[in-house]
Formats: sequence, C-alpha cells, structure tokens
Amino acid sequence: METDHGRIETPIFMPVGTVGSVKAVTQQQLRDDINASIILGNTYHLYLRPGLEVLEAAGGLHRFNGWDRPILTDSGGYQVFSLSGTRKIEEEGVTFQSHIDGSRHLFTPERVMDIQRSIGGDIIMAFDECPPGGCDHTYAKRSMELTHRWLDRCWHHFYQSSPKYGYTQNLFPIVQGGTFKDLRQESCAYISSKQATGNAIGGLSVGEPEPVMYEICEWCCAHLPSDRPRYLMGVGTPWNLLECISRGVDMFDCVMPTRNGRNAMLFTTEGVVNIDNQKWEKDFSPIDPGLPSPISQYYTKAYLRHLFKAKEYLGYTLASVHNLAFYLWLVRTARAHILAGDFASWKAEMVVRLRQKC
Repeated sequence: METDHGRIETPIFMPVGTVGSVKAVTQQQLRDDINASIILGNTYHLYLRPGLEVLEAAGGLHRFNGWDRPILTDSGGYQVFSLSGTRKIEEEGVTFQSHIDGSRHLFTPERVMDIQRSIGGDIIMAFDECPPGGCDHTYAKRSMELTHRWLDRCWHHFYQSSPKYGYTQNLFPIVQGGTFKDLRQESCAYISSKQATGNAIGGLSVGEPEPVMYEICEWCCAHLPSDRPRYLMGVGTPWNLLECISRGVDMFDCVMPTRNGRNAMLFTTEGVVNIDNQKWEKDFSPIDPGLPSPISQYYTKAYLRHLFKAKEYLGYTLASVHNLAFYLWLVRTARAHILAGDFASWKAEMVVRLRQKC
C-alpha cells in the first residue's frame, strides 16, 4: 500500500498504540529497533483523552506523538463489544459511558468519521458492531445488517468531508456475520461493492475456537477482492499470523506482543519463553540468538529475568520491544518466502517451532 506517510509492504503487523502510545515503547524504538511501518490509534480512547481539541491544535496525531509513518485508527467498534456493560446500541449509534469520569457520549457513524478525520489516521475504519463470540444466527444477522447500514452512513459522510491536515485518508469497511458462512458471504459481497482501498474482517478472535477462526477467515478471504489488502482485526499469536497469511490475510494488529511482554512472556524464533522461570537465572545467552534485533542480541535472558524479578520498568520495555521486533521480523520473513515461492513449507515448519514452550 502507498500512503502519504509512506509505503506499507504486506503482510504487515501493526503495533497497537491505543492512546497514541505503544505501551512501554518509544517512537524511536518503533522506528529503529522494531522497524514498524504503521501503528494503530484508537478512536474511543483518543477522543476521551487527550481529546479532539488538543489533537487538532497539535495538527493531528502524527505531529502530536512524533510518528511520521502511517497510522490506522480503529473506529471504536471494538468498544461496542468490549464495553458491553457501559454502552447502549441503537439505530442512531452507540452511547458510551466514559471509563474515565462516567460521562456519556454518543458515537454515530457520522461522528466517528469526523473524529477520525480529526485524529488524522491514514487509514480509518468504518463504525461497526462486533457481536460476541458464540452468538446465534439471528443476533449475528441483525448485527451484520446494522453494520451495513452504518457503513452506508460512514461512506456518505466520509466522501462529503475532507481531510483536515492535507494528506489522503482511506476508509476501510468491516465484514461481520459471526461464525456463519452465509452471513459472512453476504457481508463480503456488500463490503466489496464499495470498492474501498482495503477491507477488514472483524468479529473474530472473540472467543470462538481457533479452527473456527481459521475457517471463517479463509471463507472471507475467498469472497473479498484479492487485489486489495485484507485486514484481520485483533489477531493474534505468531502462529495465528502465519496460518491466516496462508489463507490470504495481509494486515494484522493485536496487543498480545506488548501485553504478554509486560507479563514476562517472550515470543522467539525457537518458541515461547516465560522469562520469569528460574531456569533462565544464569543463562547469559542473548534473549533470542536467531532474531536479528539489537535488543534481542545485546541483552541476555538472565539480565531480563533479573529486571522482571526486581520489577524494573526497563524489563517491560525490553520484553515489549523484543516481541514487536519478532512479530515484524516474522511478517517480513513470510513476505520473503512468499516471493521465493516456498512459503507453505516454511510456514508448516515454523508453526510447529513457534508453538513449543522453551
């Protein structure tokens, strides 16, 4: 993909910077140690804090947080799912109760487009309802149809407005339909008719079994345009990424590398490491000898374990930077094998290796 803030080669993993910051990681580390080409911001959280007045005065999120590469903004649709106890869904939109001060805010499709214009994402997402995993066909159909009506309103309002900061913004629609193939096919057809720059697959990795996620992912990819990026939202583990790349997905995001990193779980080229374990106390080998990353090569397992035991903040940063560098290495290596024509055999070997516990 080409954006006004830079080129994005796929498959790509996008670090999640919910409130304008990837937790425990600096923008310099994102550029230099991780080599991220795009990051995420979240509409709901950025709307509440720092707020649109601050973001507009700064000239948008890029200038506010010093990130000069592309940004994708989530619409807040995931919060329709995750904040089910403090929100009300109606045809007009969703009323949220702020987790900060309890104040109430109405997000309509039109308002969400305006908010994302103000945040300044290069890619902005349509407002959708993400139904809970395991919902029945009736609920999933009603939710999908609401998402389609909201998409029409997003689409109309987006193309009646202009970017605020002088660069192009791209609107991605989102496929819904739960775990039902007939609904997913209908949603893919509706979303594809918009001929958007790219298309997203939502409503997966919300509690359904892993094989079901793969099955629905593959089904959606088969019914979405192959000449435009397909973005699987909120997924997932390293092996999830490889399995879904093999099914046709181009773009991913997930909080797992940073969240798990802050909880002493490392993803490595040899498998999953719990750096808190005593077995690493006197292991002075690099964090991941197979990963060409300055962090992973310079610091040892013993030192990183010591930082976690001492509850030093540096440990959270090093683990987060390592995991993100690993994820970006993984998708870049996948791209190289796709271009070389041997992705399938490489993927089969890597999935087994990555899932093992060290």
